[in-house]
Amino acid sequence: MDGNNQITQKPIYFMRENINPNQESSTSQTALILAHLSQGKAITPLEALAKFGCLRLSARIWDLRDKGYDIKTRIVTTSTNKNVAEYYLDR
Repeated sequence: MDGNNQITQKPIYFMRENINPNQESSTSQTALILAHLSQGKAITPLEALAKFGCLRLSARIWDLRDKGYDIKTRIVTTSTNKNVAEYYLDR
């Protein structure tokens, strides 16, 4: 094998804008989730689905963190012995 066989890797670019085709829906969900957290309540993905129809809670949390909100994560165990993320707003 000669020295000319080099593997080149293209750079990965991360987009900081919301490219979600459901922009209005995700914005509304983000506002509802923020209001929920601002009341001192925590939320899990299953609760977000039931209360707000949000399938991607982690994406909405990322949006809020990107706007500067200090949202913390802790792992909780459900009644069925599953570990899930629970998000809360650090006051």
